[in-house]
Parts: sequence; structure tokens; C-alpha cells
Amino acid sequence: MGVITTATCTPYLAGNLPHFGEHIAWAESSAVCFANSVIGARTNREGGPSALAASLTGVTPEYGLHLTENRKPTILVQVEANITGTHRFGALGKAIGEKIQAMDEKQVPYITGIPQASVEELKSLCASIATYGGTALFHMEGITPEADAFPIPKTSISISISIKEDDIENAIASVSDVKPQDVDFVSLGCPHLSIKEIARIAQKLKGKNVQKEFWITTSRPVKQIADIMGYTQIIEAAGAKFATDTCCVIAPIRGRFRAFAT
Repeated sequence: MGVITTATCTPYLAGNLPHFGEHIAWAESSAVCFANSVIGARTNREGGPSALAASLTGVTPEYGLHLTENRKPTILVQVEANITGTHRFGALGKAIGEKIQAMDEKQVPYITGIPQASVEELKSLCASIATYGGTALFHMEGITPEADAFPIPKTSISISISIKEDDIENAIASVSDVKPQDVDFVSLGCPHLSIKEIARIAQKLKGKNVQKEFWITTSRPVKQIADIMGYTQIIEAAGAKFATDTCCVIAPIRGRFRAFAT
């Protein structure tokens, strides 16, 4: 059937990279957000069965975010904080997502105030804004491909929100509820890591030994690239472990650890 099995939440990092404007049927929330927002492909948040049906038939229902009129931004998000690194982009997604979730209707945010963003930072933002806000599409001024295709929402109290430094710090604090010395499990790779992120981990761990259980989760194709580039050998020599085709969210870890860091 021409199927390549890649059990990953970042298929766009593993060779499944749709083009701008392509109609697709994806089921994983952070990947859906990335496809719509960063790539400019078009997909609704499908369930597993409907995505599978689309793959078998080659068609998907024409509604929701497949339609241009439903992709226009409806709320202006003005970021007034310094946002750099995947950590703070994740916090930004939580701060925006929670404000949107509290509204009566689903919104398509138009985000301003971010001068630049890497693939990894946008991946982190997509994961958190989808988790906390149910957001399947956002536009980011000067960065995402459809940001110039629609008018910016007019600024008024009812259709705009601002994200300040306090919002970012509060988002970080809200997901940090244990002391560092209590951590006995480290898990990186949810969403699955890119080869650039794996390279950075290898640089940090080279010549060192980890003291805690340490998992790195990524897709099988990205892991194979890490093997070729020598990153796997460095990371495993430090005592960390790779897990492909899965991540800690669906791993049987309940009751095995006290607290984990990510």
C-alpha cells in the first residue's frame, strides 16, 4: 500500500512534510497545530479512525479549517515579554491557551511581538497552545506563512489580549511543583525531539554521567540520523536512553517515579 509506519507526534520531522495549502487529515493535536500554523497546510483535529479513513480513501470532509473563511484570525494577542527558547515558547502557549480556553467561543489567535522563532520553538508553542487552549491554528506576524493573508484583528478589549512577563513567569511556576532534588526521572521529547535538539543534548552530556533515569524520545527516522552523526553513542555513553515510537505520556511509568523533569 506504500505505507511507512512512523509512530510519532512530529511527522513533519520524519519525512511526512505536506506543502503549503495541501489538504491533509492529521490526528495529533500539536502536529495539527504545527501543520496549520507553521506549514500552512490544512487539517482539522481528526480522530484516529477518521484520519485512517482519509488515508485509505484519499479524501477528507470539506469543512472547518479546510475552508479559507475559517482560517482568518479572530483575536489579537500582543506579546510584551521576551520570548526565546523552547521553555519560554511553551510557557507562552500555556498563557495564551488558558486565556482563550476561558472565552465563550474558539478563537484563531494573531500573535504579535515575536521577532523570530525556530522550528523547535514553534513546535513547543504548538504543543502547549493546543494542550491548554484547544488551538488548531494561530498566525504569527512576520513568521507564519498566512499571517499576511488576513487583516489583523482590530484592537479592542473584547477581541485582544496581552501577554506580559508576569504571565510567562506564572505559566512556568504553575507547572513546576517539586524541588529539583526530588526528581528521579528526566524525560525529553514530548513532542518528539528534532535532530537539532538531540545534538544539543549530546553536547551537554559529552564526557558526563547522568545520575537519574533519563529518557530521550524521538521518531525512528530521527534516531537513525542521530546514530549516523554519532549523537546516540555520546548520549548512551552518559547513561541516558533512547525510546523511539513512544513517549512518556503513553509509557507505563505510573508508580515507578516520584517526580520527573522535562
